[in-house]
Amino acid sequence: MSTPVSNFIRDIVSDDLEQGRHSGIITRFPPEPNGYLHIGHAKSICLNFGLARDFAGRCNLRFDDTNPVKEDMEFVESIQADVRWLGFEWTELKHASDYFQQMHDYAVILIRDGKAYVDEQSAEEMRANRGTLTEPGRNSPWRDRPIEENLARFEQMRRGELDEGAAVLRAKIDMTHGNINLRDPAIYRIRKVPHQMTGDAWCIYPMYDYAHCISDALEQITHSLCTLEFEDHRPLYDWFLDQLPVPSHPRQIEFARLNLDYTVMSKRKLAALVAEGLVEGWDDPRMPTISGLRRRGCPPEAIRDFAERIGITKKASLVEVGVLENCIREELDKNAPRRLAVLDPVKVVLTNFPEGEVEWLTFPNHPQRPELGTREVPLSREIWIEAEDFMEVPPKGYHRLVPGGEVRLRGAFIIRCESVEKGADGHILALHCSVDHDSRSGAPGSTRKVKGTIHWLSAAQAVPAEVRIYDRLFRIASPDDGDYHVHLNPDSKRVVTTAFVEPALAQAEPESRWQFERTGYFVADRLDHRPGERLVFNRTVTLRDSWAKPR
Repeated sequence: MSTPVSNFIRDIVSDDLEQGRHSGIITRFPPEPNGYLHIGHAKSICLNFGLARDFAGRCNLRFDDTNPVKEDMEFVESIQADVRWLGFEWTELKHASDYFQQMHDYAVILIRDGKAYVDEQSAEEMRANRGTLTEPGRNSPWRDRPIEENLARFEQMRRGELDEGAAVLRAKIDMTHGNINLRDPAIYRIRKVPHQMTGDAWCIYPMYDYAHCISDALEQITHSLCTLEFEDHRPLYDWFLDQLPVPSHPRQIEFARLNLDYTVMSKRKLAALVAEGLVEGWDDPRMPTISGLRRRGCPPEAIRDFAERIGITKKASLVEVGVLENCIREELDKNAPRRLAVLDPVKVVLTNFPEGEVEWLTFPNHPQRPELGTREVPLSREIWIEAEDFMEVPPKGYHRLVPGGEVRLRGAFIIRCESVEKGADGHILALHCSVDHDSRSGAPGSTRKVKGTIHWLSAAQAVPAEVRIYDRLFRIASPDDGDYHVHLNPDSKRVVTTAFVEPALAQAEPESRWQFERTGYFVADRLDHRPGERLVFNRTVTLRDSWAKPR
């Protein structure tokens, strides 16, 4: 394992251990189960689990399940699968709902201490009285109600005797505070909705700022890592823990979230793409979700490498999606076996190759990794080549097949185009080519050279396949500017039904990754691909960073 790259959080953790502030570290990854995780969450996963791994500590996976209105077990299961697929395992699986009773009891303590009260203003009144960044808020008319009355009213909330929206429990801090988060924030609201973990046991649910810090403290988290938007919430995090008899007081540290160009990273917007049918689900290979990246063929090692490369800082920045694509490309270049595939086939008849004869050629599975072995590729009289590898009127610098011209068939012979057979509509039916049998690749005495080499497949043995060509979902680098719908790339998915692949791919397993030579990196679709029955391959990335930015 490579030496971890230093960052300011790693330095803090190291110093805390050296100074004896902690005997070991405990981190947590606390997702809300209201959607699928995306590449931004992967950064946090790698940070939290990576620190625990590198400092021989512990990391919990804890679901922040405090809003049953938007939560679903589908999301819970997908999050667990994503974390494991990325290569991490949690010490304990926790839920904020595990602590609902303790959170309630702590709320009662705040009320008894005169530090919380039940507010019965409407949502509009609370919003109007909260103030602005430049104007202080105004006290609620319920702020000074007697403690016993607050206790009784809170119990009525808990028993479901009040309607949703009729009351909330608020912390009593300071309505004139410069930090709006400290202007008597809500602690509990009424939600008469069953919870996926606790059923109908509760009809009041804690707010995030209250639940999160208490969950951290009860699990004795040492370093509570979150993104920069929670920096202004840190005083509230500390205030709650200072008022309550919690077993520990974790340290909250903020870092810059991941912003990726040509992408939207808002879970709300990703959910809208799914709900509006603009993509084919949360795991659509065009989505920046971890499930989408997995289905597209991205290796988990590439995501971990990406998280390491972009680093952990306090400064917000926009990362080029090309950095992620290059991490994927580098990982696949090292490990993806090579195969031949033709996506837009044109038939070539090798006129002086014996009819009915099949010659088997030996190809390496990986040119730089002999330990991956070889496979046999058939060559016969009729072959497929890519349509773009032949032009009747070529531009200057074109080195592939032309009438009267020669190219080398990858790993085989030099061929010469003798004639072009066309249908009545001018469509090319076949190219008739002669073979120079003395020009076989690697044969002793074969010295002839030509400028162009093209790939091919034996037509008789080639296996039909569906190939899905995926591209970036958005046409511009900043789709969040204005209505992101108008920036959707209409060419983000193209389904090729004319493709053929070599016989060695007929039994490829779902999620196996390959380089189609001269074409790109592909993966056998994890859902639709069925070996020996229906072959479906998704393009992961091109061989080079050649994506053309629209004008």
